[in-house]
Order: sequence, then C-alpha cells, then structure tokens
Amino acid sequence: MTEQLTPADLDWNNLGFNYIETGVAFRAHYKNGEWGPGELTTENTVTISHASPALHLGQQCFEGLKAYRTKDGTVQLFRPDQNGQRMMRSAEQVMLPPYPVEDFIEAAKAVVSANEAWVPPYGTGATLYLRPFLFGAGPVVGVAPGPEAIFGIYVTPVGPYFKGGLQPAAFMVSEYDRAAPRGTGAAKVGGNYASSFQAGNEAKSKQFADAIFLDPATHTKIEEVGSANFFGITHDNVFVTPKSPSILPSITKYSLLQLAQERLGMKAIEGDVYLKDLDQFKEAGAMGTAAVITPVGSITNGEEKHVFYSETETGPLTKALYEELVGIQFGDKPAPEGWVYKI
Repeated sequence: MTEQLTPADLDWNNLGFNYIETGVAFRAHYKNGEWGPGELTTENTVTISHASPALHLGQQCFEGLKAYRTKDGTVQLFRPDQNGQRMMRSAEQVMLPPYPVEDFIEAAKAVVSANEAWVPPYGTGATLYLRPFLFGAGPVVGVAPGPEAIFGIYVTPVGPYFKGGLQPAAFMVSEYDRAAPRGTGAAKVGGNYASSFQAGNEAKSKQFADAIFLDPATHTKIEEVGSANFFGITHDNVFVTPKSPSILPSITKYSLLQLAQERLGMKAIEGDVYLKDLDQFKEAGAMGTAAVITPVGSITNGEEKHVFYSETETGPLTKALYEELVGIQFGDKPAPEGWVYKI
C-alpha cells in the first residue's frame, strides 16, 4: 500500500501535475428522477454496476477549476459558476441529469474548505485543482442513457501543467481530428480527450509539447492546442481566438477576451485562424485552466515551421495577459464583478 502523504511532505515549489490523495471528496447520487443531498466523503473510489453506460457508452462529462491561496492566506475560487454552467451544457449533450449550478458551487466550496490544508502557499505558483465529474450509472445493455447518475469532485494540489513556467513551447499540426462538426466538441466529455491521445503522443515522441488540431471540416483552420484553446495577437494588437462549434468554450479564453479588451485596451474577437495566415500574428498562445497560458513559440506543419515572437522568450502582450489573469486568480489584482468566490 502506498504511504499516505500529508501537506507537510510536499515540496510546494516543485509540484508536478499529478494526483495526490487529499482524503476528502464530494459525492451526490441521482436516482428515481431526482438528485439526493450531496455529502463529503473519505472514499476515493466509486462502485457502480459493470453495465453502467459510463463504462461502455461514454456517458460522462467533467470539469476542471482551481482554488488559489492569496497573499493574506485566504482561499478563493475563480469563476466556478461558469464551470457549473458549462457542465450543465455538457450533461445535456450526453443526456445526463444536469447538476444544478448553485449546488455545484456549494459542493466546490465545501470540498475545498474540507481540504484547505492542501491549498498550496501563496507565492509558490501551485494551486489546488478541482475535478468535478458526472457519469451515467445503473445497468444498461442497449444504447440508452443510464437510469442513475453520480456527481463528484476530487481535489489534488498541482504545479504548472507545462514545466518551465511562462516559456514558449513548440507544437506540431496533427493529421488527426479531435471532434466532429456538430458533434461533442463543445462539450467537456471524455471521448474528446481520449481521441486526442494518439495525436498528443505522436507530437511528444517528436519532441513537441503537444498537437495542434485543425477544424475537422476543412483542415485549414486552427481549432485547439492539445486540450487548450488557441489565441494569436496580430501586428496591430488584435487578440484573436478561434470560434467553432467543435471547440470547447474555455473559461480562461472568455476571461482573456474580456481582459484583453478592458484591461489592455486591445480589440478582442473570436474568428477564423487560418493555418496559411499565421504570419499575421506576432504572438500566440494556448490557454486553459490547467495550462493558464502557454506561449506558442512555433508551429510546425509537415516541413514548414512558423515562429511567432520567439522560441525562447515570451512576447510582451502575452506576458501582460498572463500577469493580469494570474494576478486576479491569486488576489493581487482587482477582479471583475462576480469572478472570485471566497471560501
């Protein structure tokens, strides 16, 4: 049996992005047409029927958000209402009973409060990662939704998703598709991520950070960077991020769209990003809850390689956006109304 770690055992400045058992999770069950009262639990396993549709039919969805320790020692969540709303949309796409947003927020607060000792200290750059999940349960043999469902949240302290901090990374264009047009691309369901494994593994075997996915209909436009959203900054300082029904609507993305416009005075738009037009961008990046912002140093497509600002240094506008967002998340900068939830 693996020895149970305690917060005192951790080197907060050198955490990886790996699972660490914290001891308390959250569970709620849906049965007979209604959600039961959720509760904290010390169980880190879930027992379900081996005929559950989550196992065979992929009826599940999940979320990802973080809790941050501020300078004065308090703990806060960043826009959990947006995660709750997105999970409801994902649930509806795969015919799961949506977990109410207000209950989602209260569950997140409760599980963070119960695991507060695991929230990394301010100044380390580490955070407490929350993984809410929802899946179909109960025996199903045909192709149909499950009669029951389970909602849960586990937490784990994590360091940066990409090592090296705010350092440019190299990416390659994949020949594989992440999701289909008019499919589940805009939902945070596991199948979208399983379908990206092969492309990601291929990219990493060639010494790239991850794969770039193009639009599945024409293979001419950038959609996602691994499991993160893409952005580019034009030479006249327009922040551009792809818009497509097969892209997951990132909460980080919409936060940065707003911050670029309101805090940095940039024009910010969602629009097409054609692979052939990458030279219009002086800076580029990948953005998401796990990665926050990873500068894109270069994109390789077959024999062609395009370098943005630099392969070794972060562009000034990308750095300014990162500092604005992270400053809000850790409580060092004022947050727009409703973005921060204190624990």
